[in-house]
Amino acid sequence: MILGTICCRGGSKGVPGKNVRLLNGVPLIGHTILQSKSCELIDELLISTDSLEIGKVAEEYGASFPFIRPEDLASDTASKWPVFIHALEFFEKKSGFIVDYLVDMDVTVPLKSGLDIENAIKLAQSRPDVDVVITGYEPERNPYFNMMEIGDSGYAQIVKRSEKPIVRRQDAPIVYSLSPAAYVIKRSALYEFEHWSKANCLISPMPRERAIDIDTEFDFQLIEFILQNKK
Repeated sequence: MILGTICCRGGSKGVPGKNVRLLNGVPLIGHTILQSKSCELIDELLISTDSLEIGKVAEEYGASFPFIRPEDLASDTASKWPVFIHALEFFEKKSGFIVDYLVDMDVTVPLKSGLDIENAIKLAQSRPDVDVVITGYEPERNPYFNMMEIGDSGYAQIVKRSEKPIVRRQDAPIVYSLSPAAYVIKRSALYEFEHWSKANCLISPMPRERAIDIDTEFDFQLIEFILQNKK
């Protein structure tokens, strides 16, 4: 049993009202709902939000909106982990099913595809020893090569120092920038760990061009431009 979730709040500070704002003629949340529905591995899709407006828009695109998220789970400081547990327990109690995996998909990555979600799920299913699979992409910056941090001395230094300095980016270890396109979480991991970073994780690679994340107004306009250009 694979439960898909889309967890989003009504109060967005970076891009006000972004979750229901039209992006190429479709509300932002609508893109993720349609992508989820194109993934045949997801059995049910549930929306967790504190916003009645977001919930109603989600229902128009065929998603289930069975509850308003509790206030203590809807602040801008609340972790998503207890939000996942709340959604899972609500669904199990109402449906009588026991969930094997919860797949959370963030609306802020509207260029992801159903295939990106499916690949992450299949990777999780193929590895019983893995608790969490996260989508990610190879970034343009590498902490072994061209990323620096300020040390205690006040001087800038390479983030990940190796015994021998790396002079070509191609020689640096492969790193991934996480994308919230899909988090595939084993049910037991939700109760065993307090955060995904403490679990056994794998990365499901996805193309950089499909992993653009909306954090600012510029990001929103960039993705809108890309979609209109494709059209």
